[in-house]
Amino acid sequence: MNAELLIMFTLDCDRAYLYAHPERELTSDELQRYDEALARRTTGIPAQYITGHQEFWGLDLIVSPAVLIPRPETEHVVETVLGLMSSQSQDQNQDQDQKPRTGVSAPHIVDVGTGSGAIALALAKELPSAEIDATDISVEALEVARANAARHELSSRIKFHQADLLTGLPPREFDFVVSNPPYVGESEEDSVQLEVRKFEPRNAVFAGPTGLELIDRLIPQAHEALRPGGWLVFEISGTIADGVRGRLSSWTDVEITNDLQGIARVIRARK
Repeated sequence: MNAELLIMFTLDCDRAYLYAHPERELTSDELQRYDEALARRTTGIPAQYITGHQEFWGLDLIVSPAVLIPRPETEHVVETVLGLMSSQSQDQNQDQDQKPRTGVSAPHIVDVGTGSGAIALALAKELPSAEIDATDISVEALEVARANAARHELSSRIKFHQADLLTGLPPREFDFVVSNPPYVGESEEDSVQLEVRKFEPRNAVFAGPTGLELIDRLIPQAHEALRPGGWLVFEISGTIADGVRGRLSSWTDVEITNDLQGIARVIRARK
């Protein structure tokens, strides 16, 4: 997969072109470019940082060492939000006398710690009526996120804010607070892939000694920001799943979704 990405980068082509032209030979300039990219990859630099791109939810995203590389597992956060939206819409259709809530027909969503903007952009793509805010503490990350929004013509749909979690956002109620927060504990550092530890932004991976430090701040802030009945949806790991569930004991409808490997990956809870 890394070799394929680097060849596509070298030829500035997509996967369809690559497989449709197996006879294509590299020119001397292209071969030099490929060798240089391969040399960087052998030092451990992730292929996505070399090419500057990563796909997420069918979107081609710009990535740089300022942001965490979006993973397929994070798509479960998007799936969970869309599933909750669908369920609420069905509930309304069953009760014809109930007037539709603005929160369901045009949900207000905030993506906390947006990084490359992956979650916010995916939700904007799937929910054209949604109002979406996105926060990040990193100015450099927000530059990447804004660039991705512009590339996909979604700049008018997402408001980006430099903020520490939800601190400093204009006061208003959200229907969904979503996040892929740092959740790896420093005690687990040796189990994290070397290229992640060495090249991806540390403050986007490690939360502190236990991995729960950012989540301990996010949960009460989300509770304050959500409207009654609103949802908190965020990514976790199997290591902290029980600890997170315990911290949501005062919430309702708490449910954990496993990823394709059977590992606890997303938790949802209702205010």
